[in-house]
Amino acid sequence: MNPPRTPFYRAVEWYAKRSYGRVLDPVRAAGHHAGVLRAVWGFERSAAKWNRLDPTLKALAEMGSATVIGCSWCVDFGYWESSRRGVPAAKLRAVPSWRTSEVFTAVERDVLEYAEAMTATPPAVTDELADRLRDGLGEAAFVELTAVVALENLRSRTNAALGLSSQGFKDSCAVPPPPGS
Repeated sequence: MNPPRTPFYRAVEWYAKRSYGRVLDPVRAAGHHAGVLRAVWGFERSAAKWNRLDPTLKALAEMGSATVIGCSWCVDFGYWESSRRGVPAAKLRAVPSWRTSEVFTAVERDVLEYAEAMTATPPAVTDELADRLRDGLGEAAFVELTAVVALENLRSRTNAALGLSSQGFKDSCAVPPPPGS
């Protein structure tokens, strides 16, 4: 069933078509509740302006979290969006096997470990890992990393729970499922 075509929904729909070539399934889903759509839209627009964390580290953190949760929509869209922003495809494809892949730097490995540990239920972040990241990235970037992983948890868990799946942004998504799934 299609969401109500309120003026706000139509504006978000127009933006999505202009930016992504189509209306995003999460927009359609949230469109059934105007308050949720406004809140999510506002938060996403604000988060898009965060700039203390390196864009590649941000993309890896988001992909790491989405992969752990198993949100095919987020993995599909994240791969497509990160690729078009210049994140090397080899790194995106290697996210599920980051522990054994040789394409990541030490800080990238720490970011992926942090995303995975934050996404665990309950969270499993160690003081040592947090200290390494805080020392290596600086306080502002570390706080942004934490918020990025939390936001991706919100996205991925919501989309997975709503049954959203790949929307075809990367027709044959080259990111394999995490080991053991």
